[in-house]
Amino acid sequence: MTPWVLFLLLANGAAFLLINQMMPALGDVLAFQPIALFARPWTIVTYMFVHAGFGHLFWNMLALYFFGPRVELRLGGARFIGLYLVSGLAGALLSFINPAVFIIGASGAVFGVQLAFARYWPRDRILIWGVLPIEAWLLVLLMTGVSLFGGLSRAGNVAHWAHLGGFAGAALYLAFIERYSPARRFRQSAATARPGRISDRATLERWSRIRGDDLHEVNRSELERIQRLMAERGLGALTADDRAFLERFSTR
Repeated sequence: MTPWVLFLLLANGAAFLLINQMMPALGDVLAFQPIALFARPWTIVTYMFVHAGFGHLFWNMLALYFFGPRVELRLGGARFIGLYLVSGLAGALLSFINPAVFIIGASGAVFGVQLAFARYWPRDRILIWGVLPIEAWLLVLLMTGVSLFGGLSRAGNVAHWAHLGGFAGAALYLAFIERYSPARRFRQSAATARPGRISDRATLERWSRIRGDDLHEVNRSELERIQRLMAERGLGALTADDRAFLERFSTR
């Protein structure tokens, strides 16, 4: 279990107990209604922690429990919670398509986490109801189709547009952080560098092939620090320890 996933599970569980067992009226105060955003601006965040019943909470938290830890390890804690919140906010904003409805639940945020999982591990198989195997990319595609159909037909008491907003927000967020990631800048620097010696050029090319996805979170953070330093200040800015670190992982 990773830190932010554990925090979100506990926060949602605590909010459920508080609202459903002790202060039912609080649910109305925290629920999001697009048309009332300016009157109750806090609800664009608080709605993510309000659930209609135990089943609503259970399925959202189950998905977060299965998909969240691996995504958090891949992105790091700060970027993971950013993904979660951006997805939830995007779900609320897309709900303006039906501005009078009330929106509650973590579904939009959790859908964003699911999309991130499918983006990084598209071929991993998920067992629907513990029986039916389906690859992650296909699961997201089917969920998109179901949500789009439900949103257009207004079928059931489900926030379909919030689900789609979660997918859209996650896609934009992941594209943004990958575009401006240290690894991307480092690879661009290595590709365009013109060092004085052929051996330096070969070294840069070898280091640029290190895959952060394959490293432990601690080593991935150190790799990103070195890549950022290299992209901003060049080969000469690396210390002997930095070079030794890159050499160790480039030979794996």
